[in-house]
Amino acid sequence: MGHPITQQTVLEVAKLARLNLTDDEAELFAGQLGDVLGAIDQLKQLDVENVKPMPHAYDQLNVFREDKESPGIAVGEALKNAPDKDEPFFKVPKVLGDGGGA
Repeated sequence: MGHPITQQTVLEVAKLARLNLTDDEAELFAGQLGDVLGAIDQLKQLDVENVKPMPHAYDQLNVFREDKESPGIAVGEALKNAPDKDEPFFKVPKVLGDGGGA
């Protein structure tokens, strides 16, 4: 069990990821990554042969309702608290520049 995560391995991966790590940071991360991989090894030892796969950690059911038309809110009611309006629209600050292309 256990994976050989060395300080040198961490520094090589950090270089590929364009991260500048000190030797102390690489040593710290090597230990932490080794601990994580050790925990994964422990999980691999579990017998899950008769465990049913679950989409969530808790029971969850979709609640469906009939898709039917219902009355909406009147324009005046929707706009009554708007800080700025140009009926029948809300006025909002411009968020895109002149070049377009969001």
